[in-house]
Amino acid sequence: MLNTTAGRRLEDDLAVIEEIAARPAATAKELAANLTALYEATFNVALDRYDMQTLLRSAPEIARSIFAMRLRLRDQVADWHARGFLTLAGQRALRNALRIARYATDMLGELNIRYAQLGPDEKTLRGFSGRNLNTFVNPAFETGHDLDFRSGDLLLMRGMHHNSAAIARIGDVDSQFSHLAIVHTDESGKHWIVEALIEAGSVINPLSYTLEHGLGRCVLFRHRDKNLAARAAALIHDVVRKTGEKGGKHIWYDFTMELGGDAELFCSKLVRKAYGLASDQKYLLPTFTTRFDMKNRDFVERIGVTARETFAPADIELEPDFDLVAEWQDYRVTSRLRLQDLLMDRLFLWMEQHGYRFKEDLPIKLVGIFGQLSGQLSTRAKDLIADVVPKVPPNMKRSTIQAVAMLHKTAEPLLAELQAMERRSIDRTGRPLHAREVNDFLEAKRQAANGEIGYLVGKT
Repeated sequence: MLNTTAGRRLEDDLAVIEEIAARPAATAKELAANLTALYEATFNVALDRYDMQTLLRSAPEIARSIFAMRLRLRDQVADWHARGFLTLAGQRALRNALRIARYATDMLGELNIRYAQLGPDEKTLRGFSGRNLNTFVNPAFETGHDLDFRSGDLLLMRGMHHNSAAIARIGDVDSQFSHLAIVHTDESGKHWIVEALIEAGSVINPLSYTLEHGLGRCVLFRHRDKNLAARAAALIHDVVRKTGEKGGKHIWYDFTMELGGDAELFCSKLVRKAYGLASDQKYLLPTFTTRFDMKNRDFVERIGVTARETFAPADIELEPDFDLVAEWQDYRVTSRLRLQDLLMDRLFLWMEQHGYRFKEDLPIKLVGIFGQLSGQLSTRAKDLIADVVPKVPPNMKRSTIQAVAMLHKTAEPLLAELQAMERRSIDRTGRPLHAREVNDFLEAKRQAANGEIGYLVGKT
């Protein structure tokens, strides 16, 4: 039900936000302050101010305006970097501003399809398909035809599982993405994806398979030097292809997230290696790293992370030499992704501020011990593995399997409660939950839980 309570116009509040986004900055401190103000102004927008029927009619136009504003911000990254304005504070403020603007677009897209949800037997749309504001194309790359992919293009993606949400939120700045891969176009014109997957290591898959394989959102980035990009794609394709030939050694996933060495690769490190090979190691991504500077390192150490800084998938959003070509999302699942993100924020915040740590029980211990021998497990333990790690790679440590299983089993019931709460809000008011409502609900759950939330144990 869409309530029609009279109120303000979102277009008017958006004009204020765009004025903040357009403010010039003469110093790094001023830039960080402007971007922080932009984030706060966007965060403070609440849909209960507006007439929802009016907003429904204007949702497509407003969503396009927000995308255009994000492009204008991104287009200034190279200049801000050249002027030395992207300090750590500036980077974090820019990431926050881009992220919250994307959430605003999601909410308008969800409203535009009247909050339709992905059914239990339905699949997500093919990436960059759909007719309901699913794909936004940078006007500089608009051709009037289907989106073209080129060698060296990068796909920044988000899957549906809680481990995807954890990857997206695990660093010093929250993000909305969990995977990065590179496109290779062969001599026949067929497109391939070269990528490093947790369960399979470094592999080559058809682009069509990747786009049809459970994506919630995806962004296409393109390097401005097409020759460098094509070399990067060809070289990393050859590296991974040869590992599958006789005498080749498979490259498994690198759980340490360390940037050094290449015996194992995680997804972004594979992209880094590609562009490093193409430039004789003169061009090494990323320009701006993600940091693991949390005090409570219980979770990151359990999953095998030893790095203090790394190349996280979403770091590509700030790369000065890459253009954002197009962005896509399936609005039937973006609300789930947003709630997952907010939930992971809280879980990691509780770990940091209240000392929460994971505590195993017997089924979890069995998952770790027999993760690669699931036929010997109890039904409950089998379910734990199938839910979170359908295929356990040989280099995945026992502690990693346990941590991923505990995270999933802690988050899943909380997510179910949030989804039910949001559905009630939509049915009653025509509006999804604001982040404040989600955070208040989760904090109340924590305070009532006597220091034990799922597999997380900490102070009350």
